[in-house]
Amino acid sequence: MIHPTAIIHTSAQLHDSVRVGPYSIIDEYVTVGNGCELGPHVHLTGHTTVGAENRFHTGCVIGDAPQDVKYKGEPTRLIIGERNLFREHVTVHRSNTPEEDTRIGSENFFMVNSHVGHNTVVGNKAVLANGALVGGHAMIGDGAFLAGNAVVHQFCRVGAFAMMQGCSGVSLDLPPFTIVRGINGMCGLNSVGLKRAGFSSEERQELKKAYHALFLSDDLLKDALEKARGKFTSVLAGQLIHFVAASQRGTCSHTGR
Repeated sequence: MIHPTAIIHTSAQLHDSVRVGPYSIIDEYVTVGNGCELGPHVHLTGHTTVGAENRFHTGCVIGDAPQDVKYKGEPTRLIIGERNLFREHVTVHRSNTPEEDTRIGSENFFMVNSHVGHNTVVGNKAVLANGALVGGHAMIGDGAFLAGNAVVHQFCRVGAFAMMQGCSGVSLDLPPFTIVRGINGMCGLNSVGLKRAGFSSEERQELKKAYHALFLSDDLLKDALEKARGKFTSVLAGQLIHFVAASQRGTCSHTGR
């Protein structure tokens, strides 16, 4: 199950079912759960805990030090859930302080050369396509889709089931269920993603109305939020309203087609 060229520290904790490919390295403070597979030249390092059935393809570097000039070598952590797929040369950095972790949920798909920065939290079933970059302290919601070369600025939030088009970027929060194009420009709801996720037509219609009420109204946003709270009662519309109201950076704005 372990290739003879692999280098595994004697203090690393590996389940008996773990498979390790040629020239891979697992450092001292790493824990790897059952059913995980490491391809060739994979490096797991730092205080990293990996759940069950994760797969790491060639050249992944997981748990290395944060790219933060303030970091002084503290024992910081990376926590990974179950059944994630990390394709070639994916990088995920551990946190920059012991008080906070970098966290990856379960069943996410990280495509070639995607990157997750320190202290970031990624939910479940998100997709980061080739070259997608997520800065430090960001949040990626459940079911979010970041297309090729999309960029998330540090401290930004990307809501659940939001979609970033290829080569787009956000330096503001991207509300759940929406699509962004270019830089910080929303262009409606992620209708295809919502259908694939199994949301009913009634739920999607109310989300569309809530989107219009918040982002296409002539009211100031604080007034639009107040009106929306009294008008929309579904769970999804409530999530959209709460996300926008809780934003500290401000949210992306509607720019049309």
